[in-house]
Amino acid sequence: MLPMTVAETQRHLVLLRHAKSAYPHGVPDHDRPLAGKGRRNAAAAGDWFRGEGPRPDLVICSDAQRARHTWEIVSSRLDATIEVHLEPRLYGATPGEVITIARGCAPRDEAVHTLVVVGHEPTLSTTALLLAGDGSEELALESLSTKFPTSAVAVLTFTGSWADLSPGLPMLTAFAVPRA
Repeated sequence: MLPMTVAETQRHLVLLRHAKSAYPHGVPDHDRPLAGKGRRNAAAAGDWFRGEGPRPDLVICSDAQRARHTWEIVSSRLDATIEVHLEPRLYGATPGEVITIARGCAPRDEAVHTLVVVGHEPTLSTTALLLAGDGSEELALESLSTKFPTSAVAVLTFTGSWADLSPGLPMLTAFAVPRA
């Protein structure tokens, strides 16, 4: 069997919203920690990745404390060490910036089949809806359009290079809201 070329390779862009955060008095938004419920639901998201989700090859995570802590808990439920890059631009990013960040995986195309982006609302839902093209799972689209709760996961799948990622190319293939 011949190996697949980059143009034929299936990719998964997984958008993970940080888990529920606490609101301690006097703590800046960027530094807010996870609430107890958030820690439990982040563990449930880790269980979802282990049981149902695609295996991450690379994680690009907002540098906000609640996003970093969410991924730490999620990854503790997985059986592999996954490379993580903290990306300050994800805190307050636009959907276009999220797409640009994902396209940045292009030089590493051979190694990155599944990219997880850990970020914030309303950016993640808007990005997912912007990217989701023909053939997207209708129930997943409907659910995502209604609300992208904390710890929710959207999976967008396409064939090609990360450099090809553009609105309408991937299909939304799953939307999950793991809960403890």
